[in-house]
Amino acid sequence: MDTNSNTPDRRFAMSRNPLVRALGDPQGWTRSDLIEYIRDNDIEMVNFMYPAADGRLKTLNFVVNSLEYLETILSTGERVDGSSLFPFIEASRSDLYVIPRYSTAFIDPFAPLPTLSLLCNFFDKDGNPMDSDSRGVLARACKEFTEVTGMEFECMGELEYYVIAPDPGSFPATDQKGYHESAPFAKFNDFRVQAMHTIASLGAHIKYGHSEVGNFTLGGMIYEQNEIEFLPGPALSSADHLMLAKWVIRNLASIHGLEVTFAPKISVGKAGSGFHIHMRLMKDGKNVTQTAERTLSDDAKRAIAGLMKMAPAITAFGNCNPTSYLRLVPHQEAPTAVCWGDRNRSVLVRVPLGWTSGKDMCVQTNPGDPCGIETYGKQTFEMRSPDCSADVYALIASLCVAARIGFEMDDALEVAKDTYVDVNIHAADNASRLARLTTLPTCCVESADKLEEMREYFEARGVFSPSMIDAAVSKLRAYDDRNLAQYLKDNPEEVKSLVKEYFHCG
Repeated sequence: MDTNSNTPDRRFAMSRNPLVRALGDPQGWTRSDLIEYIRDNDIEMVNFMYPAADGRLKTLNFVVNSLEYLETILSTGERVDGSSLFPFIEASRSDLYVIPRYSTAFIDPFAPLPTLSLLCNFFDKDGNPMDSDSRGVLARACKEFTEVTGMEFECMGELEYYVIAPDPGSFPATDQKGYHESAPFAKFNDFRVQAMHTIASLGAHIKYGHSEVGNFTLGGMIYEQNEIEFLPGPALSSADHLMLAKWVIRNLASIHGLEVTFAPKISVGKAGSGFHIHMRLMKDGKNVTQTAERTLSDDAKRAIAGLMKMAPAITAFGNCNPTSYLRLVPHQEAPTAVCWGDRNRSVLVRVPLGWTSGKDMCVQTNPGDPCGIETYGKQTFEMRSPDCSADVYALIASLCVAARIGFEMDDALEVAKDTYVDVNIHAADNASRLARLTTLPTCCVESADKLEEMREYFEARGVFSPSMIDAAVSKLRAYDDRNLAQYLKDNPEEVKSLVKEYFHCG
């Protein structure tokens, strides 16, 4: 789109992001576009935002006090103290640059003054991208995936979280039966809708939102689980949107006097919160995860085989504190065995319904109005082990690496066949099959061991830096949580203490 044209681009007319409506495709935004928007809309502040090792977005504020200064910060960025952001950076060599990515610009919905915010990239003293910046790792993972496969790796995430507030005592929901509940039995649907609208105003593409299974009351408080799911897209922008979504949800909760947690487990016996990542393979703009005959493609099976191979080590990026392993227990929807299947929510990788019947359900529901839309391009495959203790970028990078490895395995299709299950893997008559499957680690220390054992795969082709793997291994081993789950079974007060410690993880 010519951003200087007065002709609006219909593709973006319904975007919730006012910059997108004004400037069109974000991938074409330039510095001059943003400066013109800032001047025309009386923007008074500019914020730089960037993720640190704790998984949270950090913020640096600038006053727009002159055109020259605005040009300078948008062009050259600013210095930051890397040692305060990343534990593996020494104070003696801590300076980093943060450089804004114009395509991420949005109007800050929480700022007291008109403010334009941008996400940033990190660079070192020599002007090179920081080698242990997790977003940079994801960029390299995607590049190498395309080099090997000729395809693009796309994904989307499901954000599950609990909202906590005083119990009003009316219209109580049924314990652990909150899935898709409507008001008044669901108490925080309006909060979720406001969060979805705000997230969309930042440029994210949301699929839908709903209340989730988990709900319970304890000590006069109501705990209600919700989920916001996104539409699939390029991995880098999808990760950006997930980071911003968590920031939005927490800010809105603070404004409304609510408590929110993305923690993987907040009470034993109640539903935990996962961070499921759906993936799809794209080539020439088309989803090749499913064939034209509406079956799962061999390319998708190769990618799944890579996930099967690398799954034990992926927990090092997707399950990053001791409470993660209170969620990954048998006989619940969270997975423990390394296997995959169709629709089954107990498997590690699930292939959800993909509109494969070939029947027009729309015209059956609305006689005389056929669908007319080809649906086979909607298929994804979903990794169900991660939770929001993860660094979003590092997690998705690890999945991208694993998917690529599937294409480098000579026996990928055989591995996919051997790890496929089409029944409840925990059924009694399936015990022998379960015994043959690899299982996920049961604690952070075991995850660290698996990452150390398989680190060469993540470091191959220069994707993960050795220092980043070292830092992940050290952090996980420092928890010293081997056999912790067994110990906690008879120590409910210790469970409460552990949950409190990691309540605001990620």
